[in-house]
Amino acid sequence: MKTSELRQKFLKFFESKGHQIVPSSSLVPHDDPTLLFTNAGMNQFKDVFLGFDKRAYTRATTAQKCVRAGGKHNDLENVGYTARHHTFFEMMGNFSFGDYFKQDAIKFAWEFLTSPQWLNIPAEKLLATVYADDDEAYNIWLNEIGLPPEKIIRIGDNKGSRYASDNFWQMGDTGPCGPCSEIFYDHGDHIWGGPPGSPEEDGDRFIEIWNCVFMQFNRDESGTMNPLPKPSVDTGMGLERMAAVMQHVHANYEIDLFQNLLKAAARETGTEFSMEVPSLKVIADHIRACAFLVADGVLPSNEGRGYVLRRIIRRAVRHGYKLGQKQAFFYKLVPDLVKEMGDAYPELKERQSQIEEALKNEETRFAQTLETGMALLENALSDGRKVLDGEIIFKLYDTYGFPYDLTADICRERGIDMDEAGFNREMEAQRARARAAQSFKADTQLAYDGQDTQFKGYTERQTQAKILALYKDSEPVNELNEGDNGAIVLDNTPFYAESGGQVGDVGYISADGNRFEVRDTQKIKAAVFGQFGVLVAGRLKVGDSVTAAIDNDIRDANMRNHSATHLMHRALREVLGTHVEQKGSLVTAEVTRFDISHPQPITAEEIAEVERRVNRAILANVEVSAEIMSMEDAQKAGAMMLFGEKYGDEVRVLKMGDFSTELCGGTHVHRTGDIGLFKIISESGIAAGIRRVEAITGMNALQWAQNQERLVKDIIAEVKAQTERDVLAKIQANAAHSKQLEKALSQAKGELAKHAGAQLLDNAKDLGQAKLVVAQIEAEAGALRDIVTDLTGKSDQAVVLLAAVNDGKIALCAGVSKPLTAKVKAGDLVKFVAEQVGGKGGGRPDLAQAGGSDTDKLPQALNSVEDWLGSKLA
Repeated sequence: MKTSELRQKFLKFFESKGHQIVPSSSLVPHDDPTLLFTNAGMNQFKDVFLGFDKRAYTRATTAQKCVRAGGKHNDLENVGYTARHHTFFEMMGNFSFGDYFKQDAIKFAWEFLTSPQWLNIPAEKLLATVYADDDEAYNIWLNEIGLPPEKIIRIGDNKGSRYASDNFWQMGDTGPCGPCSEIFYDHGDHIWGGPPGSPEEDGDRFIEIWNCVFMQFNRDESGTMNPLPKPSVDTGMGLERMAAVMQHVHANYEIDLFQNLLKAAARETGTEFSMEVPSLKVIADHIRACAFLVADGVLPSNEGRGYVLRRIIRRAVRHGYKLGQKQAFFYKLVPDLVKEMGDAYPELKERQSQIEEALKNEETRFAQTLETGMALLENALSDGRKVLDGEIIFKLYDTYGFPYDLTADICRERGIDMDEAGFNREMEAQRARARAAQSFKADTQLAYDGQDTQFKGYTERQTQAKILALYKDSEPVNELNEGDNGAIVLDNTPFYAESGGQVGDVGYISADGNRFEVRDTQKIKAAVFGQFGVLVAGRLKVGDSVTAAIDNDIRDANMRNHSATHLMHRALREVLGTHVEQKGSLVTAEVTRFDISHPQPITAEEIAEVERRVNRAILANVEVSAEIMSMEDAQKAGAMMLFGEKYGDEVRVLKMGDFSTELCGGTHVHRTGDIGLFKIISESGIAAGIRRVEAITGMNALQWAQNQERLVKDIIAEVKAQTERDVLAKIQANAAHSKQLEKALSQAKGELAKHAGAQLLDNAKDLGQAKLVVAQIEAEAGALRDIVTDLTGKSDQAVVLLAAVNDGKIALCAGVSKPLTAKVKAGDLVKFVAEQVGGKGGGRPDLAQAGGSDTDKLPQALNSVEDWLGSKLA
């Protein structure tokens, strides 16, 4: 059974059991800042499990693309050397949100695995584990499935503390958790290893292929396990592992999908195909992770997700180097991957050219990285040390992408030991940081169990409302008093909560002289809005009737900028190309900031064209309308997701005539003409392949234009131009005049320096075979060469070394009369001095130049020249 067939069988099976097939979410969890990458099938349903979100279905099934490139679940350096380590993998999952529980979860798994209609795996090849205290799951396996007792293994707290077990799953230190039941496949006694829980469990004979997680508790900060009102199920089946079982092979790299990628890797590296070559496995694994990450909008950079992508690409390229491939090759595997997985994941086909370009660019940059790394390593080893510090090794590896094994090769060649223990300490510290960054904590939101907030802000600016909850210092209270900072939850509100890049509304909540200043509005839960601020007068209590009113001027400015962002997105795609995708946004009353994927700076002409298109759409003054529809209908209507926020089954589609159709929950103007003037004020690069565009609208744009006009008038007055048209000519004329003066001044200094140089030759030290001139003089760096050439041309015995210091930098120039160059070379002399002042240089035997930075050591370096020259003349 092919891997692609297995994927479809799984989805079809659970669809037949009443599950909604839900598409894989992006590898970039836009709505979850606690995760670096999507690393499990349940990630996109986390808010559902926590009770923050509701879906139209209670059963779901997915084929979820996942990346695990850090933390305890994946050691990048093991990929390619073990049977089942991957950076990218597919997790097949089925989920119950308060619907079925342990009995059906276990029965569904067993039926799919063993039924002749589905996978038809022999039951005797399977065994199960349960949490030691989970008698319910144990009895289901024993009495309903019919597994013999010896094939049902209880796993207790084997990780050092209560509930710390291979068979007890938890989302984080707090939050939903519960026991799990795993299914293992027995590859046979010809492979070493024992069943789970045995001393030989780390062997490869018994392989976990399925895990049923039973979420039945919510662990609080004190560690107490509180039963969930609606226990849920989260199960997963590793597609690659199961494909290995179905294709009767032992290692994941032996399945059909990987075999084709391995052959492609061998082809592009010029290597004979063999399963015994780890580097081919590394390349075949890494092309999947890299291609899918780029397809989901990640580009190589030095931080965050882009940093992880860069590491994976460079590791793949390094293994290509190990196989002898010195040219860019990695990107050439993308068509092979598209052929294997493009049908299941159409984004690979749609973005194939972008993926190839991103990988090729990074491969090219890596050649420069190697050169930089070599220079840094040479510098570290130049002091004659016998051991290379672990911190230096890790910095080369982690910061500059310089491979550990290359550092090791160089140290071995030079007889230098490596501080491997120090490197491992630094690596473990980095992994600990990564684990901390990926851990999920559910206690970051205020504790609230009441009714949802009804948002009326699309149509109303002021509402009558009732206070449902009050908070002070993140703790629920019954009242707030004057001066208290806190948060208010209302039954209905006109305040927009920060989402999709648009900041939250500000304003006031008041009642009979009691006044709360709202300084920000955030979502406490998916449909619960919290107004955060300070009580500036009086007292407010839970249950009070209040008036909630937003600041109209700020809301209007927010709406103008938000609506303009939609038009700008459309214009950027038209002008720059459809590869442009949103990578981040911030909409405030002052500015709209929009980050996009684009490989080079946006030119002035392109910016001007974007501005023309946006302002043309504004002048058209078309109606801006919003409609709630299903996600399927929205996609049919051609709507784009602009801000990367999470959407449910029903979405809000915003239309601006024929100019823009986007998914967006933000607040917007009624007609495009309400935006007023639109102006882009800056464009810059914030990461490799990511550009940031900032723009302003309305009165802010008018004020900007007036400031520019005032600046132009000031410049006209300063340069004494008659009209605006004369300004450039005047500035150019002044610049040319300034340049002439600088040139004349430089020439004058040079003549003075030459005159001073002639006196130096008169005072040269006579060493018999040579006349030595060594001095530090006041001169421009460029003038030294002329002075030295003049001095060596006036004598057949001159050896000259002159130095000048300008802006803290040392310039050196050495000259030797041609008759003496057989014994003394200017290049050797300048190098001798430069090395003492932290520099380097060289040149011809009769003339050479160098630089340096350590001005404190310059006098001593100059004094050493006489002894150096004496040794050469001896």
